[in-house]
Amino acid sequence: MRRLACGVALLAFGSEARAQWGGGYGDGYPPPRRAPGGYDERAYRRPAPPPEAQRQFYWPWEDRPSEQPQYAPPPASGGYRTPRPRPPREAQRPHDGRSVQRPKPKPAPVAARPPAVKPKTNPAIQIAVFGDSLAELLAQGLDNAYESSSDVVVIRRAKGDSGLVRKDVVDWPKAAEDYLKQNPKLTYAVVMLGANDRQPLRDGDQSVEAMSERWRALYRDRVDALLKVFADAKVPVVWVGAPPMKSETLSADMTSLNEIYRDRVQRAGGVYVDVWPAFVDDANRYAASGPDLEGQTARLRTSDGVHFTGAGARKVAHFADVEIRRLMEARGGVPASMPDAVAAAPSPGGEAPRLDDDAAIDRLITAMLPSLPEPPGIPALPVKPAAGPVLPLTRTEVAPGAKLVSGRPRVEGDAGYTVERSLTRGAAPPPQPGRADDFRWPRL
Repeated sequence: MRRLACGVALLAFGSEARAQWGGGYGDGYPPPRRAPGGYDERAYRRPAPPPEAQRQFYWPWEDRPSEQPQYAPPPASGGYRTPRPRPPREAQRPHDGRSVQRPKPKPAPVAARPPAVKPKTNPAIQIAVFGDSLAELLAQGLDNAYESSSDVVVIRRAKGDSGLVRKDVVDWPKAAEDYLKQNPKLTYAVVMLGANDRQPLRDGDQSVEAMSERWRALYRDRVDALLKVFADAKVPVVWVGAPPMKSETLSADMTSLNEIYRDRVQRAGGVYVDVWPAFVDDANRYAASGPDLEGQTARLRTSDGVHFTGAGARKVAHFADVEIRRLMEARGGVPASMPDAVAAAPSPGGEAPRLDDDAAIDRLITAMLPSLPEPPGIPALPVKPAAGPVLPLTRTEVAPGAKLVSGRPRVEGDAGYTVERSLTRGAAPPPQPGRADDFRWPRL
């Protein structure tokens, strides 16, 4: 009973219980203090162990001192260690001992320079191009067209910001007259103007509003003055009309200028080239892209809606080239060095073919044979040109009153009756004796 009573007394007067194990061991003791200089690492740095004596026996799993890697001692605190010089880079050697050759860097590709253009000496035909920035592109296209011809040279006399309105920039009648005096051997003149002529015109001290009736009359006089310079020098003129523009207002003004060019050039006996249908779509509106000379769809106009691209310059030059060739044929034939030139047939009084030239003899015999008459009843079809202008196949008629193809030939007489009876009525023609459709039994 005494032991039980003592235990109850201890529980009643004891301290409060702890909620966690291990708590309270530090109660009643002051916190530990760090000794002076406790943060100095040198005070607690252990000395290096003494070097181990060289042993004569080592276990298999122990490393010998000679096989252990040797490391340089670390530099002192804050010191700088001189970098160890690297040996020169040698060719990598594979495990079998053969040397590996690294590929040498390839040199940068060098762009090939275009071949130098050789000047044409003593060309038989000289073509000078006069006009504004559109004429510059036209001259570029003509130069490409006659590049392979040694007998034709294209002379560029265009000035980009010029026109017939402002004489202070270029007075074209006077400039053309001065050029013809210096170059009397000029064969043909090609003119293309109008891109810079939509501005007021000076008439003495007065300024005439652009595209007014008075302005048109004065502009006609300036066109006539330029044409008269070439007519006096007896130089044929090929005047190329203005193409459609991206701006509708500008295109309408170009149409009015083209009417003036067409009327005055034809009155002066020159050749007017209409390039408007070649740069419009099916709705007769401006088209930036279209078929090129090879029939492929290409971009023909630049982003400004006025000038030509390279393909467009070659296309507009094609139409001028067709008229120039016609003038050449009318004056004495196309030079043999020109591309697409058709060689002329030998004259009857020329050199006779050799006896060992079978092909020449066959051509001579064929030329001497009379042509066979056409059988009666077959209508003669109209003769069409060998080549026409470059036009898209899906294009509709855009020029008022123009015809792209001729009408069908009228068939009259017996041939017309046979065609109408067979193709219109559907009646079979009567069989001919001995023909494949003659199914009658022969009479005995």
